[in-house]
Amino acid sequence: MANIKRLESDLKKALTEILREEAKDPDIGFLTVTDVDLTNDLSYLTIHFTVFETEETTRESVLKALERSKKFLRTLLMERVKMRKAPELRFRYDESLETGNRIEKGLKKVLDKDKKD
Repeated sequence: MANIKRLESDLKKALTEILREEAKDPDIGFLTVTDVDLTNDLSYLTIHFTVFETEETTRESVLKALERSKKFLRTLLMERVKMRKAPELRFRYDESLETGNRIEKGLKKVLDKDKKD
């Protein structure tokens, strides 16, 4: 289990560097890797990400760009992180930030209402 956590940390760091320095697709935009989950058998690496959305870049366009770049990312990841097996990459948008913002707005609304009463 400790090896999996170490691998996840190494993979997240390497992936962040690759996306920041070597990915050339303009659709990727301003992307943040928030977490990675590696299965125990090292078959799948789920990459959780958020993106700063603009008129040009949306969650969907970034996801499509990541899917197009899958082979490239997987190859560079395996060059940087030594593993016995190259995991299949899966991308998931991390909605926890949006959920946290909605909860915060709701709490703020309730507290403001209490202050007025």
